[in-house]
Amino acid sequence: MVVAHLGQGIAVEHDNEIILCQPLRRLETVAVGDKVMWSQAAPGQGRIETILPRRSLLTRPARNNKTRPVAANIDTVFVVIAAQPACDFLLIDQYFAVCENSGIAAALILNKIDLDQSHALDSELEVYRKLGYSTYKVSTKTQFGFDELKRDLQNRVSVLTGQSGVGKTSITNYLVNDRNLKTNTLSESSKHGRHTTTAATLYHIDSGGDLIDSPGVAIFGLADLDNRQLAQGYREFNALMGKCKFNDCRHHEDKGCAIREAAQNGEIALSRYQRYLRLTQKMSL
Repeated sequence: MVVAHLGQGIAVEHDNEIILCQPLRRLETVAVGDKVMWSQAAPGQGRIETILPRRSLLTRPARNNKTRPVAANIDTVFVVIAAQPACDFLLIDQYFAVCENSGIAAALILNKIDLDQSHALDSELEVYRKLGYSTYKVSTKTQFGFDELKRDLQNRVSVLTGQSGVGKTSITNYLVNDRNLKTNTLSESSKHGRHTTTAATLYHIDSGGDLIDSPGVAIFGLADLDNRQLAQGYREFNALMGKCKFNDCRHHEDKGCAIREAAQNGEIALSRYQRYLRLTQKMSL
């Protein structure tokens, strides 16, 4: 399993040992979380021969309107939010739309519930709960709520994402007690200098499961989605799409749009529909 990028090398974990590998040039970009076949090139060093089939892939925008792999074989993306900084629900809907189209489960973690302002987010959280998304309330300060989260992280590969300042690093440190030790071990394995904290890294959670810590994942975007896929990323829209008057309905001001009418009638959350409209405008820029 690929656990990190180290300078120009790739850290592959095999039988609890870290092997610094170089990929064959013909291979596509290797992502953290990839399962690979490798061969030994020298003691402690290897060559990645093949990337095994991925069950999921998270990408981010790259140059020239292309995308770049961020992490592979992910089961769940956990979007971390908090009352402070102010919660960006447009960003949440963007993450969830990408996950829906990538075959990756999505969930919400409300951190810092020790803050009084956290209750102000309950109504919006309820919207996601009703749509079937798992939601968790935790506090790294009081250590509240982590038993349920740890249980649901077991036997899966997860990613934490969200705005800066919501406490992703604190949650990671709580779940991976020896995170700093593991990071230092990766640094020592690298022949190209210190392991950087801006690189995606896979850690084994003490209570079971794997967690990919990637500051860069916060910018994964809508680069590889079109308007139809964006609409499909709103799971409450799916049962209504076939009821629109026109097959090419854009779900804006289109005549006979079942989704717009459902939002206006309160059958689906108007707030989510309005954010969908804002994302379609963002995609057209």
